[in-house]
Amino acid sequence: MTPAMEPTNLDAYMANLGAAARAAATRMAAASTAAKDAALRALARRLRESVPALVAANEPDVRAAEAAGLAAPLVDRLKLTPKIIATVAEGCEQIAAMPDPVGEITNVKRRPSGIAVGQMRVPLGVFGMIYESRPNVTIEAASLAIKSGNACILRGGSEAFASNLALARQVQAALAEAGLPAEAVQLVETTDRAAVGRLVTMPESVDVIIPRGGKSLIERISREARVPVIKHLDGNCHVYVDAEVDLDLAVNVTDNAKTQKFSPCNAAESLLVHVDQAAAFLRRIGAIFAAKGVEMRSCPRAVALLANVPRVVPATEADWAEEYLAPVISIKVVDTFDEAVAHINRYGSHHTDTILTSNHPNAMRFLREVDSASVMVNASTRFADGFEYGLGAEIGISTDKFHARGPVGLEGLTSMKWVVLGQGEVRS
Repeated sequence: MTPAMEPTNLDAYMANLGAAARAAATRMAAASTAAKDAALRALARRLRESVPALVAANEPDVRAAEAAGLAAPLVDRLKLTPKIIATVAEGCEQIAAMPDPVGEITNVKRRPSGIAVGQMRVPLGVFGMIYESRPNVTIEAASLAIKSGNACILRGGSEAFASNLALARQVQAALAEAGLPAEAVQLVETTDRAAVGRLVTMPESVDVIIPRGGKSLIERISREARVPVIKHLDGNCHVYVDAEVDLDLAVNVTDNAKTQKFSPCNAAESLLVHVDQAAAFLRRIGAIFAAKGVEMRSCPRAVALLANVPRVVPATEADWAEEYLAPVISIKVVDTFDEAVAHINRYGSHHTDTILTSNHPNAMRFLREVDSASVMVNASTRFADGFEYGLGAEIGISTDKFHARGPVGLEGLTSMKWVVLGQGEVRS
């Protein structure tokens, strides 16, 4: 289907999509590991064999984005180059090589009655994913769905419609080749924005929604959805430099957390420094930030300590809660460890926060008391990533508090059910 072949009845189209996904999910839940891995390896092979065709399918999307005046970084995110295709193909093979979480039984305990009670890991069923720009997300989502035994309905951005369609066709061909239902991965083949509203209100067909994009998209999905949503709205990540710390370590980690890349959600946006280290630390990190063009929005004490450093401006109250995704950072001097933790829990987005310290009790308190999906000691926030955590590909980051929290990989796309193993026991 192309945009010129939009469905005449959107409700009927989405209902059919959902019914097909639900039927496919039943078959995927029962699929063998061998079949799922065969589909992933077939997908990797097909992607490599189809590089010229995929690049050609991507060209209209790129040309349209350029004609529409999209910023260069956004156009770059749309591109399907041979290198990007090779990377996603390799990702499929990596997921195929990972252990299959489905069917694993854990925590089995024998009860006084004689029964054994445990938990089995099972697929969620059908997830809907709504995402923007990057067409490689189509393959990442599809490959994770296949390995975790789920079905998925994908709705990519209209700016990548042709690219996503070409990739989805390869996924469905790989599934069929492995003897699995092609409908296990379906793309919403319409650019009608109303399709998103319909997808998030189909509890009869969809078990969970995963939005991946800007804050406005995720806020809309969270507001309208009638099924659970795995989401994060902001990535206001903190670095806290404690009273006792190796200054060389603190400078190096803070620099990396902020400047290794400005745009990811796990880049540091706020810097808290204990008053005992503020003078020495801020002098060093301030010079680094200034040289790299980072604007420092600072509290009065930090402004005074950075008096001779360029690009320092007074912070406003709004700065403490801001996700900049840019060469900007907020800086605050704190008097105590407790003040730092309270600040993070009040202004943070519960994404990722790190303490830089040589005080072990403070490190352990930070891990317990900071209410975030990822909490770190003496490491850069940039490590908050599915690949770095050993999850393989990730489908997103969750700051929610139900089963999926932090980077969401294969296990995040599964749930646990109770299983009971008996030998004819009856309850007295």
